[in-house]
Amino acid sequence: MKPKEEALLNEKDKPKVLIVDDMKENVELMEAYLAVEPYEVICAYGGKEALQKVGEKNPDIVLLDVMMPEVNGYEVCKFLKENPETQFIPVLMLTALSELEDRIKGIEAGADDFLTKPINRLELKTRVKSLLRVKYLHDRLVADRDSLEVKNRVQSILTAVIPTLLQSVSNEEKKVIINQMTGMVEKTLLEMYHFENREMDLAYAGSVCAEIMNQLGGDFSSKMDESGKTWVVKGTKCPWKGEEARKNPILCTLTRKIFSNITLKVDAGCKLEALKTIGNRNDCCEFLIRAA
Repeated sequence: MKPKEEALLNEKDKPKVLIVDDMKENVELMEAYLAVEPYEVICAYGGKEALQKVGEKNPDIVLLDVMMPEVNGYEVCKFLKENPETQFIPVLMLTALSELEDRIKGIEAGADDFLTKPINRLELKTRVKSLLRVKYLHDRLVADRDSLEVKNRVQSILTAVIPTLLQSVSNEEKKVIINQMTGMVEKTLLEMYHFENREMDLAYAGSVCAEIMNQLGGDFSSKMDESGKTWVVKGTKCPWKGEEARKNPILCTLTRKIFSNITLKVDAGCKLEALKTIGNRNDCCEFLIRAA
């Protein structure tokens, strides 16, 4: 992968920290405190702008001032915590008020933690890091839950059909079974990955192809080649347990058909090419997804 591409990927992986305060100097101070950390810092200068930025940027944590005109921090926090799409974003409330009553109001609004102004640099960094860790663990749990659901649904299809493929049935019968299985798997993927909700590109198609094989017990990865026009999907462990694939190379055909269907969602002119398959006694599986 080229340095520019690696930089873009690293940028996408940075936790997003939204700083909200109506005083510009306060925002700049906290931004400076966090500048040495591997975060993408987003700024908002009021409650209304904060809610807009949350919708646009999907931050991983919100550093939220309490005393703001129009929409105060309590109202912003309450809105975020009552919305199912944003309720798990940690909110660190920043306040010059240290009264117990004010903390209770923050807790009632759903705040995850508090810092009293003036903000201490080390304390800010420690609290942010801790809350981001909690957010990361939550996101992992959600991802594991979703991936388990995909794995269970796809594997239930394969468990029902693969024994038939391994029997001595005619090639024509196998083709019919493959088409039916591919259709069922594709329907499951459409429901689980929601392809219609995002713009398809080679990178996403390649990552989904690899993820599907990994869900089925393989070890696949995807990356762009040096030309920048081809995505390479490579597997070093066969989801069909190698020997079964060698006895029935038609299982590799199933892999190819699933990959092909995903590739066509990028563009009807995109092409999928199978260079190697473990089922054909190669040392690995290697598929190329070429741009139209």
